Amino acid sequence: MSLSAEERRDLLVRAAKTRRKLSPEQRAIIFDQGTEAPFKNKYWDCHDEGTYTCASCGLPLFSSESKYDSETGWPAFHSPIEASFLLYREDTSHGMTRREVVCGGCGGNLGHVFEDGPRPTGMRYCINSASLNLEGRK
Repeated sequence: MSLSAEERRDLLVRAAKTRRKLSPEQRAIIFDQGTEAPFKNKYWDCHDEGTYTCASCGLPLFSSESKYDSETGWPAFHSPIEASFLLYREDTSHGMTRREVVCGGCGGNLGHVFEDGPRPTGMRYCINSASLNLEGRK
């Protein structure tokens, strides 16, 4: 499942409206590729059930069912809800090469993905809490 042009446009409009409501930390992380401190963020040790959505545009990104404790201090997931809802770009900051994860709806920075995660995927999506909202089970 991928986003239609109309759905993507709606997400970008929502992100533009939401940007004013985001905290300075969220804006720095989502729009300026910042990173929050480990172990001092909202969701690193959260065990609530629900869907993690993009804090900027609201696109559903990760399920609590794919969340696990990676012992890194950030929320970690082994897989997204829908692979096409995430985009990737090379990040060569801090003297290393990493794979940055961005929201497929609005292009906001989410975090990084590494190939050292658990089964079933072997992936570790290391995501900034400030880039997410947790929507409870309905």
